Amino acid sequence: MSLGIWGTLPFDVLAALFGVAITAGSIDAIAGGGGLLCLPALLWSGLSPAQTLATNKAQSVFGTGSAAWHFHRQGAIDVKTMRLTILTVFIGAAAGTILVQHIDPGFLRTALPVLLVGIAAYFLFKPNLGEADRHERVSLKTFTLTIAPLIGFYDGFFGPGAGSFYAIALVDLLGFNLTRATANTKLLNLTSNFAALLAFLLGGQIVWSAALAMAVGQFIGGRIGSHLVLNKGSRLVRPLLVVMSLAMTVKLVASDDQNWAHKFALDLWSWATNG
Repeated sequence: MSLGIWGTLPFDVLAALFGVAITAGSIDAIAGGGGLLCLPALLWSGLSPAQTLATNKAQSVFGTGSAAWHFHRQGAIDVKTMRLTILTVFIGAAAGTILVQHIDPGFLRTALPVLLVGIAAYFLFKPNLGEADRHERVSLKTFTLTIAPLIGFYDGFFGPGAGSFYAIALVDLLGFNLTRATANTKLLNLTSNFAALLAFLLGGQIVWSAALAMAVGQFIGGRIGSHLVLNKGSRLVRPLLVVMSLAMTVKLVASDDQNWAHKFALDLWSWATNG
């Protein structure tokens, strides 16, 4: 089914997408991986792969934005300190989003499950990790100029697990505690999502009826999840990071056909080359 930018989705479908977005926004604010719910829900609603990817970026901006704003209001994020990091993540994500429309990212399917299992094991077998700030291994400037834009590029180019990569980098390299790392992960996720959204806006692939219904749900879910992080801290974040990393791994490995990102890239390639 092909839908225009406003779409013709019935009310019950929009209501279902709204409900999915609340849950996904809550999970995303805590540990990332909300796309595991949103992407199949959007495909189920009848959107094409390109529309699904673009609409997912549009609605997810509201969830990450809601969580990041709540964290900022509670003093868990220092935007002034992170402003250069925000810029390099934006540039990296924009480059990744542009490149994915011209290069097949399917080769990442082999490596990503291994990386996600490694992240799950890292948090699972280090029970005291992230309970308090510790000494940084690299400076914020080094992180900003190297690791941050690389993860931003990955988020724009492929996406799954980007939140986990941000979190583990902030904890292990910059020495953030897990609550602080989760808060700043939402800020960086918001940046890379927004960069990708701008690229998709130019392509006219966003179905706004679905995006707006899910945006409201994402906003509510993002507030719920960020509130839980600030109140429960690493006791909640660590197990959910492990669960969501493994869930993303299972989804990628168990896919019957090509993975979602591969399908999206092929569809976007066709769209870019055929106008």
